[in-house]
Amino acid sequence: MTQQPFSRPGAIDLSGMSGRAAPTDAAGAPGVSGAYTIDIDQTNFQTVLESSMTAAVLLAFYSSTRSPASVQLADDLQLLSNEFEGRFLLGRVDIEKNPEIAQAMQIPSVPLVVLVAQGRPVPLLEAAAPIEDLRAALTQVLQQLTAGGFTGRHQPRSGEIDAETGEEVLDPRYLPAQDALERGDIAAAVAEYQKLVDANPTDTEAAAGLAMARLLERTDGVDLSEARAAAAEAPDDVAAQTMVADLDLLGGHVEDAFVRLINLVARTSESDRDQARTHLIGLFAAVGNEDSRVQKARRDLASALF
Repeated sequence: MTQQPFSRPGAIDLSGMSGRAAPTDAAGAPGVSGAYTIDIDQTNFQTVLESSMTAAVLLAFYSSTRSPASVQLADDLQLLSNEFEGRFLLGRVDIEKNPEIAQAMQIPSVPLVVLVAQGRPVPLLEAAAPIEDLRAALTQVLQQLTAGGFTGRHQPRSGEIDAETGEEVLDPRYLPAQDALERGDIAAAVAEYQKLVDANPTDTEAAAGLAMARLLERTDGVDLSEARAAAAEAPDDVAAQTMVADLDLLGGHVEDAFVRLINLVARTSESDRDQARTHLIGLFAAVGNEDSRVQKARRDLASALF
């Protein structure tokens, strides 16, 4: 059968500011501009600061009219934020558009970069520098944080939204894997996603891509009719049942795939049960743990196990 490429795509009190309440997740805030970069405004500032409780945040204050160098510094830090794979989240703050934030942070001038760790802001940079020097300085700072036990990573933000089409732009980190899938090189896609997961085990998008790429690899060239016949003849054969579950998932029959494996877990034991359960969890990752079908299947799996 022919497989289709897979795509899936705070210490400062700002309570007196006007504007909408901050969203519950900074990743969903407006102005997202990179995997580990977010444009800051009043609606998301407090939430971004709160995310510093688990991993470092850099706030780059800039103004295109007052200091072009401050814009370049913010751009360079955005490039580096991807290199550091979530060791810090960069918040870009245009002080012309957000004077209340600049006032709350008591920003004397730009450029200015502030490090926020566990809600505590500390001035880090007050002048532009070559990107090589910025990389070295950030490496040293992050090493110091790691030595102090502060080792968290941020999840990658959502991709940019194309102003003309309104569609999400694919995060460039995923392009090599996506390109491999589009040219039918599944093994290369698996390898590319594995690199991303190895670099950042908390990257749920990369983990989902890896799970789906592996599923494509397992089912490549498999005949659906033959697989179903084999599964019907051997209802307790783990390999036969998991293969049909994989094919069901690829065909969009997500609930059918989950139910098949949950029932298999319920009627098997020991190594067979563990193999079926592990395979099912892999399918959960491919679909996405926030999906309502996955959440229901997790509850049903727990019932089948206990």
